[in-house]
Amino acid sequence: MTNKIKILIADDHPLMLEGLKQTLEKESGFSVACVARNGEEALSFIRKNSIDIVVLDIEMPVLNGFKAARIIREEKLNDGIIFLSMYKDELMFREAMDIGASGYVLKENAIEDIVDCIKRVNDGYNYVSPALSHFLVKHEREFKELAKSIPSLNNLTKTERIILRMIAEGKTSKQISDELHVSYKTIENHRSNISRKLNIHGTHSLIKFALNNKSVL
Repeated sequence: MTNKIKILIADDHPLMLEGLKQTLEKESGFSVACVARNGEEALSFIRKNSIDIVVLDIEMPVLNGFKAARIIREEKLNDGIIFLSMYKDELMFREAMDIGASGYVLKENAIEDIVDCIKRVNDGYNYVSPALSHFLVKHEREFKELAKSIPSLNNLTKTERIILRMIAEGKTSKQISDELHVSYKTIENHRSNISRKLNIHGTHSLIKFALNNKSVL
């Protein structure tokens, strides 16, 4: 008998939480191991228990989905992260992808999409709600065009790309270090490495580059 996929759901809206729980429990191959009302409750459970798939609402009190996911990644607690969102927002979508989301589901379609999403992610694939697939295509196309003119962009690590995007949003090293839960010095080292890889020189040149390419990054 195959093991069931163990799932954690975190959402601060009781009706959404209950609706998702009921939907998933109808699937014979699924097991809802935990329901949480915020990212802190989710983290507390994941640190003590083995989970296959983590479903996180982006907007939650105490600790939102993005911050919880960054800690999950940093502590290497789980790879199967799925975000739930109310908004068809491109910047929010891109941030989720940069964090390393395996799935992204719109709440308006969550009951219909969540089962397929979990199955795909558990099999090692990515899943995005069909209504948002054009964001993914657009982002990949724009980045490839920029990388043609600046091939060294492809040499940036995932963390460096996340930091570069956050710089493009106007965030300081202190703000970035707080959000990513790493030291200020670590962020400064990353900024130096990014500048070196992209052959960018000058005190404010990296900021100018990031701002000029914000829509792509």
